[in-house]
Amino acid sequence: MGKRQREDDGEEDEGEKELRKAGAKLPSHIKNKHKRSEAYSKLKHEKILDKKKRIKARDLAEKQALELGEVPEPRKIPRTIENTREIDETLAQPDDEELHADNAADEFNAHFMREHVPKLLITTSQACCNNTRNFIKELLTVIPNAHYYKRGSYDLKQIVKYAKNRDFTSMIVVNEDRKYPNGLLVVNLPDGPTAHFKLSSVKLSKKIKGHGRPTRHMPELILNNFTTRLGLRVGRMFASIFPQDPEFRGRRAVTFHNQRDFIFFRHHRYIFEEKEVKGKVSASSKDSTVDVKKRTPKSAVIARLQECGPRFTLKLQSLQHGTFDSKYGEYEWVHKPDMDTSRRRFFL
Repeated sequence: MGKRQREDDGEEDEGEKELRKAGAKLPSHIKNKHKRSEAYSKLKHEKILDKKKRIKARDLAEKQALELGEVPEPRKIPRTIENTREIDETLAQPDDEELHADNAADEFNAHFMREHVPKLLITTSQACCNNTRNFIKELLTVIPNAHYYKRGSYDLKQIVKYAKNRDFTSMIVVNEDRKYPNGLLVVNLPDGPTAHFKLSSVKLSKKIKGHGRPTRHMPELILNNFTTRLGLRVGRMFASIFPQDPEFRGRRAVTFHNQRDFIFFRHHRYIFEEKEVKGKVSASSKDSTVDVKKRTPKSAVIARLQECGPRFTLKLQSLQHGTFDSKYGEYEWVHKPDMDTSRRRFFL
């Protein structure tokens, strides 16, 4: 039920409660629909103006406190789903020696010890459409040393064996449903693990307004907010796909941002450019003692982002030991419906 519908049904919001306390007439008691909508719009506008006044007064009080050498009052931290999440025993701590020992012995350690160069094989389900092919074309421009192989009628276990024999370090299988990509299977080679992700909100470069064209330089990799042991394992899997030697001259950045167990993928290039900033300089006039303010342009270097695409969202469905084996595989973690009973419970 939308907000407007709730308002038309006569339910009260915070603004109405304030009006009731003040003894004013409530908008929900207005029978005429158009007048009721106008009253709500006016009330909403007044709330916005009141909020701006409070922010302005707070900033002024902080400025005055700093000028007097005093410590300003700490700002209130708003309650969000992220900072009120349920306590998780698997949250990674920087001084956890057991965690460091596990990382040093896991399947991704060879990559971080620079024992090999990442080499990726990308394939699809047995029958794929143009939308999936276009998505893979853009993945090939993002991930260095990635190669596309047509699936044909081969079984996934046969493809895993083929990739091992040709020294591939990772494999991605793009699944689709109703002619749109809807899943990613990421297999770390040669010993696993295998992660299955739900793929959604796919947007190719040509659909992104003002998108840029990436160069062939090695991108920088940003992994954000992978805080649990499971999250660190998934983050290390993403890191093993990309080389560890970014070429900063190319100004490319690939980001995996985890928020509420949804992993948002973004590909940007950052640009440094000079911009004129107007400054004020006072100069005394010959005929008058009044200062005349002249504006002189000053140059400053600013940085801005330009999205290259593609963009998509991943949600982890399962993490399996070893390479792909749907029948006899042992799972480290599987998402189940009963895990979604709380909105403040996260696993990554």
